[in-house]
Amino acid sequence: MKIRRLWAISRKEFIHILRDPRSLGMSIGIPMLLLLLFGYALTLDVDKVPMAIWDQDSSQVSREYIARFTASPYFSLQVHATNYRDLESAVDSGKALVGLVIPVGFAGKIASGREAPVQLIVDGSDSNTATIAMGYARVLTTTYSQDVVLAQIHSKGESVATSPLELRPRVWFNPDLESKNYIIPGLIAVIMMVIAALLTSLTVAREWESGTMEQLISTPIKSPELIVGKLLPYFVIGMFDVLLSVLMGEFLFHVPLRGNIALLFAMAAIFLVGALSLGILISVVTKNQLLASQLAMVTTFLPAFLLSGFMYAISNMPQVIQWITYLIPARYFVVLLKGIYLKGIGLKVLFVEAGLLTIFGVIMLILANVKFKKKLQ
Repeated sequence: MKIRRLWAISRKEFIHILRDPRSLGMSIGIPMLLLLLFGYALTLDVDKVPMAIWDQDSSQVSREYIARFTASPYFSLQVHATNYRDLESAVDSGKALVGLVIPVGFAGKIASGREAPVQLIVDGSDSNTATIAMGYARVLTTTYSQDVVLAQIHSKGESVATSPLELRPRVWFNPDLESKNYIIPGLIAVIMMVIAALLTSLTVAREWESGTMEQLISTPIKSPELIVGKLLPYFVIGMFDVLLSVLMGEFLFHVPLRGNIALLFAMAAIFLVGALSLGILISVVTKNQLLASQLAMVTTFLPAFLLSGFMYAISNMPQVIQWITYLIPARYFVVLLKGIYLKGIGLKVLFVEAGLLTIFGVIMLILANVKFKKKLQ
């Protein structure tokens, strides 16, 4: 492999990118746009759940109970219902996700120490949000019940037995439990996988369609020189995209970066080599830009988004799907990014993922070189 010929191919590809604003815009603008859209729109935090309340008791005690919900950041009172029809209409129309019904005699039962049942109606069409909302309501109700019991015991002058166990939870790595802190690192992996493969999937196919591949074949350029030469410009652009993504995560989304930034860029470089080589392999095999772009999207976006552990926990997937995830390189890069970003750990812990990611990059690069032949057919 001669550096002069390698540089000639890279320079040719750089010139093509600079002369094609669409390619340059797609390579830099789209990752930033996707990060902005997903970063702000995609959130798993459940707060300010819209709520409708029908207070049939209308007492001071019922209002104190309702205040537990309205003062909480997890619920937002939207509808004061006066009958069941109003409550059902609020839930059916989407104005409220949960409906709370406080029956007549609520305060009297509380004062006499009897059970005072209340009804919580939950819209289960969004099962995840509904489950979390029920958990919030259960905690608020349990806390209110404990306060009522303690007040009644104190009013009688009795002592309160202390609990032998006290749970003090401590959350590591993401103490505020903000979803953006683990969504943004995962997004970087998904976006880089898609953009890298999509960009290089058009390179060799474009040469075939434009008729310039015959000219390249007639030159002394060897297959590895052509593959690596076409890969280098997009590698530089990809690393620039990683830099912009890291800066956006730090200063725009305020995601903590606790690990070694040099290790982060090293792992990103290895991942980019594999993703870019995959795109070139697709381009070599298809020899058609439209087919190459479609195949690149199918083989990168869906697996990286669904099977990398970015959005859904791999441990919750069926066993067969869990086995398939081992073939998804974004799985290892997501683990690396979250480990470096949130936990601040290094290769001492992440050496398996780093090794598998390196193997993926080497295999893709070798396959791209093996599949490309300097022949017209």
